[in-house]
Amino acid sequence: MSANNTHAAYGDKTNMVQQAAGLFAIHLQRKSKLSQMMGKMPKGESGAIDTIRKQSTSQLPFVRCMDLSKGAGDEIKFNLVQPFGAIPIMGSENAEGRGTGLGIGEDRLRVNQARIPVSLGDTMTSIRSPVDFRKLGRPVAQATMDRYCDQSLIVHAAGARGFHNNLTWSVPLASDSRFSDVMVNRVKAPTKNRHFMAKSGGVSSFKTNGGEVDIASTDVFSMGVVDSLRAVMDDMVMPPPSVVFEGDMAAEDEPLRVLLVTPLQYNQFASDPNFRSVQANALKRASQAKQHPVFLGEVGIWNGFLIIKQNIPIRFFAGNEIKYCASKSSETESSILVPASFSTNFAIDRAILLGGQAVGEALAQSDKSGIPFFWSEKELDHGDKVELLIGAIRGVSKIRFDVNMGDSNEITDYGACVLDTVVPLNQAS
Repeated sequence: MSANNTHAAYGDKTNMVQQAAGLFAIHLQRKSKLSQMMGKMPKGESGAIDTIRKQSTSQLPFVRCMDLSKGAGDEIKFNLVQPFGAIPIMGSENAEGRGTGLGIGEDRLRVNQARIPVSLGDTMTSIRSPVDFRKLGRPVAQATMDRYCDQSLIVHAAGARGFHNNLTWSVPLASDSRFSDVMVNRVKAPTKNRHFMAKSGGVSSFKTNGGEVDIASTDVFSMGVVDSLRAVMDDMVMPPPSVVFEGDMAAEDEPLRVLLVTPLQYNQFASDPNFRSVQANALKRASQAKQHPVFLGEVGIWNGFLIIKQNIPIRFFAGNEIKYCASKSSETESSILVPASFSTNFAIDRAILLGGQAVGEALAQSDKSGIPFFWSEKELDHGDKVELLIGAIRGVSKIRFDVNMGDSNEITDYGACVLDTVVPLNQAS
């Protein structure tokens, strides 16, 4: 009798590895906007370093570093060559021994095991139910793990979990005792030089007044705010690096940064009469980038920003606490409240500006599958009940360095900025 290559019997020791590899491949190949902002892993071996560690391109916002070497520990390190400036030595003047030293900044992130178990019921469940829970279990578990991965990326990039909360959240509120474990690495409030807010039709640094955020209900997301944000970026000593998407022929001549906005912010922006030209700019850029999917859908390009609607709102309601850094030279976080006058009518939503190498995602090897994702299905109670589990070993952290700006050092979120604006609320918020 010929072997049936499409059937894997329960208890086969290769099942878990095959399933885990399939789940990992699906996770890497999914078409969400966030996954499109993470580059492909390099192929082949290009020297000893790449043999040990595989890292995706630093020209995109999310950098994935996958270390599958056994015993490599639970930390991955990122380095930055400090901005270098020197005045040339002219003519025959002696140059020997007068070299300007190079500085290296360092940041680290940890990985941890995340597991999502799904109960598939018991014998009577399968008899009574019109659906096959064992068939439903895998896609449900996969979708939940993908959602957790996306939300952890956004929360770290934003430097806050916010207070929007419903069944779709796989990351608990910061007040939940599980929050620190679920996020693995510390969620860092935006550095002072990367934290902005809408103010009087433009942009200002984050400000407080009398124990509350110094923001009014009219300080909304608009094209004027985006124009002002561009002016701020142009004036920075070291702004977030521009991003380069695969196949984008205009990346060098017309550099872009990504601006992730919440649905309410996007709707405010889309109400501008000039919004059609914003959409047209994105379609034009898509044609110059081999129809890269990041330029398609609910996106637009305006003044050097690729504005993308993303559905994981970082939102602060009236009376909620916002953490911020009061000093450019310190990571010490302070707290301030959203104006109580906003009541149930307004909230603050956080847009996230992403340049290259904004957030690092580290993946490590599971001893169960040999890859970062692993899978298990187990019978309980003498075979009456079945439980399925999906797991991953990963960690995420916003990349931050102590940067020499010339006349002083500043703690700097390397590739991420945030922009807080006011949004009107409705019953669906």
